[in-house]
Parts: sequence; C-alpha cells; structure tokens
Amino acid sequence: MKQLLQQCVGFEWNKGTAEKNWVLHRVNRTECEQSFFNEPLTMTYKKTVPVFKNEDEEREFWAKEDTSDYVDWSKAKKVTFSNLKPSTKTISLRLPEFLLDELKLLAHKRDVPYQSLIKMFLKDRVNQEFRQSV
Repeated sequence: MKQLLQQCVGFEWNKGTAEKNWVLHRVNRTECEQSFFNEPLTMTYKKTVPVFKNEDEEREFWAKEDTSDYVDWSKAKKVTFSNLKPSTKTISLRLPEFLLDELKLLAHKRDVPYQSLIKMFLKDRVNQEFRQSV
C-alpha cells in the first residue's frame, strides 16, 4: 500500500468531481488537496463500517458510535506522498528588477530555482500570519 501511495504524483480534477465535492461536502479543490499534505494515515479496520445512504445517516451513526470499535488506531501509520505535488495556477507578478535580482542571488546561494524560493518565502510568511492571527 505504501509503495502505491508514493507513486501518486498529482491531482486530476474534472468539473463533475469538483462540483460534487462542493455540493456534498462544501469542500473546494484546494481544501481536498490540503488533506493529503496534512498528516494522512492508513488505518486497519477491526470491523466493517456500514455503507451509508447519505451524510445525515453517517453523521447520526458516528454520533452514537466510537471509532475505536471500528478502527485499530494503534496500527495507524502516517503516510507520506513523497511525489505528490499540489495543483498550481499560473499568475503574473510584477516585481521591481532590483528585487528580482536579489531573489535570484539568494536562490543561487541556496541552489534552488528563484520561482521556488519565492513560493517558499510566500508560504513561510502566510504560515506566520496565520499563527499570529490565532
């Protein structure tokens, strides 16, 4: 199973799947993808979880049941999707030339493409902002 999961390299979205996820779960594509980068687990089941007709039925079931009766959490293992890349969207970004030159210099020192360095800097700053707002 681990080898199979590590072969995953990306997400393939079609209009129907994206709409279905939103209608059924109020979850957009980005939120779906993030779940694969948070700390996904593989689980061993003790007994079969019933098939539900709808989410209300499932919600009602889990409100009364304990997951430990169905899942052996002691055997849960963290999964790493080492080849999985999030979906990206191309944007146009205008930067002063001096700033771009400085970014390229820093990227060269770190031996990474400058676009990757920009994404790393943005991600670090976004994380910092979220931590401060909590």
